[in-house]
Amino acid sequence: MSRVIVIGGGAAGMMAAIAAAQKGHQVLLLEKNEKLGKKIYITGKGRCNLTNACGPEELFDSVISNPRFLYSAIYGFDNGAVQEFFEKRGCLLKVERGNRVFPASDHSSDIIRTLAKELERLGVTVRLHTPVEEIMTREIRAQEGCGKDKRAVSGVRLRSGEELPADAVILCSGGLSYPATGSTGEGHRMAQKLGHTLVPCEPSLVPFTVAEDWCKSLQGLALKNVSAALFLGKKKVYEGFGEMLFTHFGVSGPLILSASSYYRTGDAKGGKKRGKTDGTEKENAVLKLDLKPALSEEQLDRRLLRDFEEAKNRQFRNAVDGLFPARLIPVMIDLSGIDPEKRVHDITRQERQEFAARIKNVELHVTGTRGFSEAIITRGGVNVREVNPSTMESRLVSALYLAGELLDLDALTGGFNLQIAWSTGHLAGESVR
Repeated sequence: MSRVIVIGGGAAGMMAAIAAAQKGHQVLLLEKNEKLGKKIYITGKGRCNLTNACGPEELFDSVISNPRFLYSAIYGFDNGAVQEFFEKRGCLLKVERGNRVFPASDHSSDIIRTLAKELERLGVTVRLHTPVEEIMTREIRAQEGCGKDKRAVSGVRLRSGEELPADAVILCSGGLSYPATGSTGEGHRMAQKLGHTLVPCEPSLVPFTVAEDWCKSLQGLALKNVSAALFLGKKKVYEGFGEMLFTHFGVSGPLILSASSYYRTGDAKGGKKRGKTDGTEKENAVLKLDLKPALSEEQLDRRLLRDFEEAKNRQFRNAVDGLFPARLIPVMIDLSGIDPEKRVHDITRQERQEFAARIKNVELHVTGTRGFSEAIITRGGVNVREVNPSTMESRLVSALYLAGELLDLDALTGGFNLQIAWSTGHLAGESVR
């Protein structure tokens, strides 16, 4: 039986502690916050979209960064296993649109409570208000069984100065998103101190800021059933369909958050590197909205022709009320380039067709993203090449395991990021020797 210390009481940390305790280890879970699962509590707008009930191919397709790294973790504890874990412990679940899985109660607190009860049942010791300062190591000489000298975990030092011995440490301290929940980068710092490198971090699943001032006039307006395509330079990197929201700074909503997963610093310039961590501006990033995706441009032109025939004696600004929400009408009139006072019967065929084309292609010039305080997930983190994907053990420090958002792993919305946390945490805890 090993003495195992888990740093971080989020999704990955609690699952790692449970898996290690199930193997018979003595487990101590350290959490700097006043309670466990602080970020879980706010996910899914407080409902906790804990996983996705899709098939394995869609699951891996929904992982943006390093999906192959996750093969062992996810196949070892997949979305079906996650659902079974909670339902066997009395937390009933339900599947909603897009195969999103939620607790039947719609309360994220039920997910946290289920995990906390399992920790208690398995005898895991939980210490709250306990920030860790560093992970301590000792040197392993080559004659102790290694091909060359290496370092191994020996324990942790708390911020209070107290030292706690351990045979293994599982680092699950999260990334940088929603820093108010405690994700402030301490785990990255601890991993770097032990020799790990970081892929630069950026906010992901985050709203866009845009150059167009007219978005401000639409603040709070939600559009359903629209499509969006994100272009970085001439390259289309994302296309999707769903709901979006106009804000005082740009655009948000599920469709936009998904698009942000493909917005990487440097890509618009043809580069491969990820750059600064503040969502800074990139050249030629354009979001193209199709407000009527169910109609082809020709079908939309025929629809406009019918509408114009019925309103041929009205002014243009009063002839499109059946096409858009009221607040969007003046914006679309302005974008059309047609005089709003012009009588409909005076609008030329070319003007009408160009208006149809504009409805199918409203361009927004993306200037950046909002910061980590509004990001659902962190892109970047500990380089997964330095972690064994079969065990989640560090390749640099023996008996150090890493899991969750701390790693350079991110996925689309829909429960996929929590699935990564459950799977990597479970594999790390199960792999402790």
